[in-house]
Amino acid sequence: MQLMLLHDKPQYQGDGSGHEEIQEETPPGSNALGANKYLPCSILGGDSLGGFAFPQDVRGRRKVGIAHVPSLSISIAESRLSANRGATWYNLFFRMRAFLKQQRFGQPQFLAALLLLIFVGQCAWLIRSDLHSGRLSREEQFILRRGLEQWRGNKSGASVPGQFSFDGEAAWTDWFTDSIGQQVLERNHSRLYYLVSSAPLLLWPAQFENRWFVLWGWLARAAGLFFGLCLAASLWYVARRLYGNAGGYIALLLFCFSPGLIRTSAGWFTESETAAAWGAFGAIFTAVAVAHTLYAPREVVLWNWRRIVLLGVALALAIGSQFLLIVLVALVPALLFYLAPNRIKAGLAIWVAASSIALLVLLASYFFSLSRFWSDIHNRLSWTIAETSFCMPGAYRRLLTELIDSCPVLLLAMPAALLVFFLWRRTRYFGNGAPLLVGVALLTLALLLPHGPGVAFPLIALPFLFLFVAGMCADVLETRYRRLVLPALAGVLAAYALRTLLEVARVRI
Repeated sequence: MQLMLLHDKPQYQGDGSGHEEIQEETPPGSNALGANKYLPCSILGGDSLGGFAFPQDVRGRRKVGIAHVPSLSISIAESRLSANRGATWYNLFFRMRAFLKQQRFGQPQFLAALLLLIFVGQCAWLIRSDLHSGRLSREEQFILRRGLEQWRGNKSGASVPGQFSFDGEAAWTDWFTDSIGQQVLERNHSRLYYLVSSAPLLLWPAQFENRWFVLWGWLARAAGLFFGLCLAASLWYVARRLYGNAGGYIALLLFCFSPGLIRTSAGWFTESETAAAWGAFGAIFTAVAVAHTLYAPREVVLWNWRRIVLLGVALALAIGSQFLLIVLVALVPALLFYLAPNRIKAGLAIWVAASSIALLVLLASYFFSLSRFWSDIHNRLSWTIAETSFCMPGAYRRLLTELIDSCPVLLLAMPAALLVFFLWRRTRYFGNGAPLLVGVALLTLALLLPHGPGVAFPLIALPFLFLFVAGMCADVLETRYRRLVLPALAGVLAAYALRTLLEVARVRI
């Protein structure tokens, strides 16, 4: 096989097998170069670029081969290249450039990664400020204690003092052992929530002392930040699949600069609800994805087993983090039957399989103790529903205040999106209607349960509202009014992002 060496992109001529090379005789004293190899200037003569030489054979595009050197067991090119660290990084750079040029990682993925990096940076700024101040709330200590107790074999959940050494430990221990304080926290979450929240702390090899809080405190907030990042990436992926690049950018911008989602991801003066939000979002749109695959003539459970497992894990994570999200168990089959009305049996099989996986995960968090599991279910579903909230203007004002506090731009974006949705028939399709309906359902639960678990529902509804707004904006941008809408939309989003960045920057470390 003949080998043509160009500047940095070799062209092979032959049968294409890739296993043949032709060696040519080289004059004594001349340099021999292996195919597609760059050697340091100290080895080869010729012009250099960044410490590497491009021989005359390369620049002249001559046919060259690999000369045999009897004194060495391997060619000089291979030995020098493996020994030179600079050459390794040089090849790594070209491999990375080839990866970034692939279709799976292009400009949309790069911009999304940049926005996610900004989101992580804002969360890290708040976490670092919290750690330097030495703050760890009673609620957070209780959650971490309870999770570590379960990880370390204390299945009963009894308090084990001494795992955290903080000032005022005795006074705080009284609060932990107080039955009322424990009931207030435990009536919102299952034991899976505590296990997930405290799992990163298992990496810490020593006692959780106050003097090392600046270090192990990052592990205490790692779970919330991880699920917040996963939720942001999932939102961008779903929005881009539904509405194109424009919809993906808009949804991700709304998420990454949402003060409420930044606070809950960082655990900034609030409990982290990102696990519940990601579980709910993942359960809904995994069910939608599974339903669309039911039209293919394949074995349902065997072909979709990855999505079914993901759906089951999402359900377990959502229900385990906020027990009243058990309503998703009824919402998932409704989506399956609506999207695939001719495959009712297949949809039912998927629902049963996913629900079984979710139940298995939840039971595992209780160490397969059915008595404790059913006792917790009874306690979690004992909240009083406030039907009178629908007739109380104060309840609506409170809900509106929470939404604006979590994402101020919704005060302008939601009315405009609803106006477009109801006036323009073209926008009333499933991709826009589904996130709106789910978001409204979650906000309704927040009205019915103004205390306890209902407090977290507005935050869980935000990704669905962002998706709805992104869909409306993407549809409008496809019309002839694009030149008018695009500058206005860019200005609003830029002001929204700048305001959030300034608010985060005001937090001093």
